[in-house]
Amino acid sequence: MNAFQHLSLQERLLNIEYEAEKHEYEEFSRQIGIHRRIRQGKCWYPVGGGRTFYNALNQLCIEIVNTSADPTLVGDYSQAQKERTLTPSEHEFEPGRPVVFFRTEGDGDRPLFWSWSCQISRVDGMRMLVSIPGTQTAEILREYARLGQLGVQLSFDATSHRVMCEAIHQVLHTDNARLQHLRNVLLGDEHATFRVEQPLSLPWLNPSQQEAVMHVVCAREVAIVHGPPGTGKTTTLVEAISETLRRETQILVCAQSNAAVDWIAEQLLARGISVLRVGNPMRVSDNLLEATYERRYEAHPDYTELWAIRKAEREAIARLSSKHCSGNERHSVQNMLNKLRSHRTELEIRINDQLFAQSRVIACTLIGTSSRVLERKHFSTLFIDEAAQAFEAACWAAIQKADRVILAGDHHQLPPTIKSIDAERQGLGTTLMEYVAQRRPESVRLLTVQYRMHEQIMQFSSDWFYKGMLQAAPEVAHRTVIELDSPLVWIDTSRLGFEEQTNPLSQSKLNTNEGLLLIRTLRDYVRQLGMQRILDEQVDFGIISPYKSQVQLLRKLVRQSNYLKPLQGRITVHTVDGFQGQERDVILISMVRGNDDGRIGFLNDLRRMNVAITRARMKLIVLGDTTTLSCHPFYHNLIEHFSNHGKMIIVEPDPDTEPSPS
Repeated sequence: MNAFQHLSLQERLLNIEYEAEKHEYEEFSRQIGIHRRIRQGKCWYPVGGGRTFYNALNQLCIEIVNTSADPTLVGDYSQAQKERTLTPSEHEFEPGRPVVFFRTEGDGDRPLFWSWSCQISRVDGMRMLVSIPGTQTAEILREYARLGQLGVQLSFDATSHRVMCEAIHQVLHTDNARLQHLRNVLLGDEHATFRVEQPLSLPWLNPSQQEAVMHVVCAREVAIVHGPPGTGKTTTLVEAISETLRRETQILVCAQSNAAVDWIAEQLLARGISVLRVGNPMRVSDNLLEATYERRYEAHPDYTELWAIRKAEREAIARLSSKHCSGNERHSVQNMLNKLRSHRTELEIRINDQLFAQSRVIACTLIGTSSRVLERKHFSTLFIDEAAQAFEAACWAAIQKADRVILAGDHHQLPPTIKSIDAERQGLGTTLMEYVAQRRPESVRLLTVQYRMHEQIMQFSSDWFYKGMLQAAPEVAHRTVIELDSPLVWIDTSRLGFEEQTNPLSQSKLNTNEGLLLIRTLRDYVRQLGMQRILDEQVDFGIISPYKSQVQLLRKLVRQSNYLKPLQGRITVHTVDGFQGQERDVILISMVRGNDDGRIGFLNDLRRMNVAITRARMKLIVLGDTTTLSCHPFYHNLIEHFSNHGKMIIVEPDPDTEPSPS
């Protein structure tokens, strides 16, 4: 398949995925009532309004408060509705995602949506800040104030699809010689080339990290930093960026998600590198806030004057819209408005140019490269972190703006999230990083020393995914929570008859009995360690399940356990995706699946399981039905690894004892 055929296929698969996402959203909006949407974390209702203001980009911003989080704020909120409320960690509202407002009529469970949507700028618990596009702000404000009780729901977002399709089209039909060359190196028959540089001396890095940095510096078109779990990919990437900036004035750093962009931006700031963060940062630490385009814009010396001009513009527009504005006055106001607009544009260009001139690194999401503040911007080098989680087309949206590209990540960990099974089967889930790594192995450097896990926790992942090339750093290779503790424990539930269930609301799987047993297992291990020791040494725990419904059950059981209350802040319960990039001293995994047919569904995604089993520093405890799971060769070998290198505990049925969370 040549480059043109490959990109044409990507475009076709993107359209299949778009239609699948759109259909899912339409079905969701048509069939599911408000309270079920709340339980799924896609809706807040009712909401109240906080302050309104214009941000540095001259967008109207409204603060939204989820009043269902505190039902006392709502007069006739029923007890049944109170029980349907969610904790802040269980909703899906994130910066950058579009939302739409609605009000209700009739039975109160069917929404009437407003015709416009807006974008989330920031989320803090049960408060969010949304920015509203367009110019009809006065009308929006009046409508917002008039309706009173409102709801807000995640909206269907066509922006990403549009940006990715435009990127594919541009790369297919470009007449830019450099972009043509990059396209043909990454996808076609042209080979990647490398310049010769003097060897770098970076003794604080291990040999594989040093080689990766050197490889990045020498690459003319593309280099890949392949970082398995715990191998210091971010450390290596920051060093590679630093070395690149010794040779170049400014670079572009991107990732698929806001969280990943924020993480790398924070590391660069800590290194003393000037960063301009374009877009919506998910974390709001003071250091990162000061680096955002919006905050830097507001801090510019000319911003006070610009703010006054914008305010005068809005007042002039309001006067022109007034029925009391006469002909002579209208002419005068229009002339004044034209002068204001001209001066405002001049100031905006000056501020924007100065902000970019002062920054060595521009950081944003891949889709964020389509932002108007990055129009006509071009960079010598583009770094894409977590490239193995990004759609290929999203990468091309950013690659258009660069002369060369550095891809960092691990295509044996979390893949992109895809709705269409058909599109995934035809190759949409194969990322650009994975595709180039297969076709251009000379462009890849694997990081081989990991600093997170006990060597027995690491070994299975190393053998299965990385050809046995990983090694544990000496300081972690034999580290355990307590002396002579086994780092690997599998609790086999096959003789207990714990059958999986299906959540009727979400169709997600759960296993109530396995959840209860997991909490009992955690409680027993805490007793073995000693509560005071855990608190003194700050031992932390992670509980993982591939299924959202099981995660919700486990969160509830942890909250209900009186014995575990002193550790509430030291126990994290999340899905595999939620644990990407994280680690804990002790990890417990609930596998959920238990049936007579060997059906494992979502567990077939071995990349996600690779993430799950590599989060633990010192101890990994897995609860699962070996009879169901061992039908798959991956799990058969994983169970054998636990049996040979750890403990295999077969739990026998006890008719006199029921598992209890307390």
